[in-house]
Amino acid sequence: MQNLTHAVVWIDHKEARIFHFNAETEEHLLLHPQNHRKMHLHHKANSIGGGHSKEDHAYLQSVSEAIGDAKAVLVCGPANEKTELVKHIGAHVPALKSKIKGVEPLNHPTDGELLAHARKFFAADHMLPPRIS
Repeated sequence: MQNLTHAVVWIDHKEARIFHFNAETEEHLLLHPQNHRKMHLHHKANSIGGGHSKEDHAYLQSVSEAIGDAKAVLVCGPANEKTELVKHIGAHVPALKSKIKGVEPLNHPTDGELLAHARKFFAADHMLPPRIS
């Protein structure tokens, strides 16, 4: 991923779509939790816990590793998984936390919409590699 200094990750509990990019090109990666099963959790009144499944730390770690070489990262997603990813990074990959430049809610964009959103977000950040004369 030479000269692809920026990354955007769109994450929910089913998948993480990651783009490493600059102003001219991009590379795409798709990650899934290994033990993802379609299951519906129901909250039961007067019970311990909120009806939420435990975070999949292996999944969050693999996403963290996939964006680890970026100089600037935008994290997006429709619900809580984006926040859980940022918490995981803060606890387990603290050097990466300072590279996260934004965390934004974003429902279900196409790949093109996600990449356009990220390029717009980083528009003032010089994405082009330096020219060597």
